[in-house]
Amino acid sequence: MSNSTPNRAGNPPGKPKPRDVTLDLLTVRQMLPLVRSIVTDIVTSRLTIATLTPEQERLDRHRRDLVWPERLRRYQVTDEIAAAQQTLTTATSELAGLGVRLVDGDSGEVDFPTRVNGRAAAFTWKLGEEGVRHWRYQGEKQLHPIPADWETKTPPVRLRNQP
Repeated sequence: MSNSTPNRAGNPPGKPKPRDVTLDLLTVRQMLPLVRSIVTDIVTSRLTIATLTPEQERLDRHRRDLVWPERLRRYQVTDEIAAAQQTLTTATSELAGLGVRLVDGDSGEVDFPTRVNGRAAAFTWKLGEEGVRHWRYQGEKQLHPIPADWETKTPPVRLRNQP
């Protein structure tokens, strides 16, 4: 398998440069299936690592006293954690390549950067939600429902670089 295979986001492998993007609501909703898949990988990988790490630590502490099945399990756990860490690294890189910010890796909450009334803001989505329904100004925790009139406008907010 070649290391030059692009990832799901269409970026070359490796660490992408952070992108300064501003997205409109239509674009965010079109991106959501891809972002959902990436965020699922992030949450699943983090859970796998959190679940297996205590077992790995226990097996490592007793590595000299392990019988063969336990030694085999120790190797399996090490491999599973390494695979989960690689998946986590790749998925996090894919999100960054899309310009999407991971807010909470445990719950799968992400922000899609935008501008509202000339201020930096973000459309917010969390794994398990049907669609993008909220937004917030950058630096604020309070979520606001997306107004109905934004649904009919393209773009619903004035984008940077537009008069």
